[in-house]
Amino acid sequence: MAMATTIANKLRAALAPTRLEVEDQSHLHAGHAGAREGGESHFSVMIEANTFQGMSRLARQRLVNEVLWEELAGGIHALSIRAQTPEEARKAL
Repeated sequence: MAMATTIANKLRAALAPTRLEVEDQSHLHAGHAGAREGGESHFSVMIEANTFQGMSRLARQRLVNEVLWEELAGGIHALSIRAQTPEEARKAL
């Protein structure tokens, strides 16, 4: 299974997001530290979930990292996280 699919499946199961985008950005890091042939080393996650209500930005990122700890320990070199509540996302429009 592709790493992006694994990331999405785990985040959906754990956080029930109202919106989720997972992007493999490995091609942008070719030749840099941690980059691997075939990609799947650098990812960007945009997630909106009610679960984040009342949590600080750091707590939200820690929660996402906790959900993805196996992937971070075994294959993902870099993970960019944008975590918001659906209300925060609507206000940003």
